[in-house]
Amino acid sequence: MFTTEELDRYAQVMIWGMKKARKNPFVKDNIVLIRTDKACLPLADEIYRQLLIMELNPVVRINLPEDLEKTFFTSAQDHQLEFRIPGDAELYSSLNGLISLLGPESLTHLKDVDPSRIGKYAVTKKYLRDILEDRENKGEFGWSLCLYPTGELASKAGMEIDEYKRQIIKAAYLDQADPGALWQSIFETSKKVKTWLNQMDVEYFHVVSENTDLKVFPGLKRKWLGVSGHNIPSFEIFLSPDYRRTQGVFYADQPSYRSGNLVRGVRLEFQDGKVVKAEAEEGQEFLLKQVALDEGASFLGEFSLTDKRFSRIDKFMAHTLFDENFGGPNGNCHVALGASYSDTFSDDPDTLTKELKKELGFNDSALHWDLVNTEKKTVRAHLKNKDVITIYDDGMFTMGGL
Repeated sequence: MFTTEELDRYAQVMIWGMKKARKNPFVKDNIVLIRTDKACLPLADEIYRQLLIMELNPVVRINLPEDLEKTFFTSAQDHQLEFRIPGDAELYSSLNGLISLLGPESLTHLKDVDPSRIGKYAVTKKYLRDILEDRENKGEFGWSLCLYPTGELASKAGMEIDEYKRQIIKAAYLDQADPGALWQSIFETSKKVKTWLNQMDVEYFHVVSENTDLKVFPGLKRKWLGVSGHNIPSFEIFLSPDYRRTQGVFYADQPSYRSGNLVRGVRLEFQDGKVVKAEAEEGQEFLLKQVALDEGASFLGEFSLTDKRFSRIDKFMAHTLFDENFGGPNGNCHVALGASYSDTFSDDPDTLTKELKKELGFNDSALHWDLVNTEKKTVRAHLKNKDVITIYDDGMFTMGGL
């Protein structure tokens, strides 16, 4: 699959991403979890080797193979879906880093499983995500994830596996002699865009494309984030809006695979923040079940823009990690139903209590589902002083000097 040189570069980029995503530097004997699909073991082995050289303590966990995952969700009783594995909380409370390697060998094996069962399991596991979020806010934890080519991914994206692999190499800049240096350059450029956006006192953003007319209200004490090292590749710049105020229509023209289901042509209508009408050209029943997963699933947790000059992704990849960072001819805007990102809080994250999150309109949910619009669009910032600034047009941020 990948050459030895490509695996070495990929491992270097993943470790760069994990380190960049953590506020405090790693030190000797820090614990790093490598969570990997079976197909990604060649990359996991190289990352494992490099972490050992750094004198860190890597812990490896292999995700359930698809056959076992299907058996679990079709055979487990409710009390087994809600079972908490002893030791998980202790491990997660000690983690300093996490690298997740995704290489699914089936995207549809859970297609016939009741989505509410998967949802119940996701709700049960949310406590682990909360532990890591708290550690990240304290600067004690950083994470990154990436994608590994498999025949299933390539097939669902309409490619041969070699072509799919080349897309990953291109998107992650593994064709460069020093991809880490290139990622650092993208990181520095994105800082300029985020600074520019964060200086604006915005009442709402207005997104207009052929099928989207959406107003997103950032709310108080928000900041734009992105290109943080969390995802490889990642070119999006995003914030978590005030979930209670979203208005209008968002259309996702890009397909999405989720929990074994293909959903295509999603149209969401928002009123006072909530999805009041959800339609899909394909996967309508699944969409409705996801929107009803829990109290926060029908509200926005993320609003995001990708500049086509940053992203080399120009094909549908059948995986959200790449598809939410699509560049192509028009860049992309995507929103996520469900959980917000608390690190978009602009003040000291240690002060962001559950009560303050609720007061400021940070959404809480076991769901986080990215839905992508790749149409040509314009995004305007309506400032509180009544000025209007076009911040994004023709797939690019309008800030000069990029």
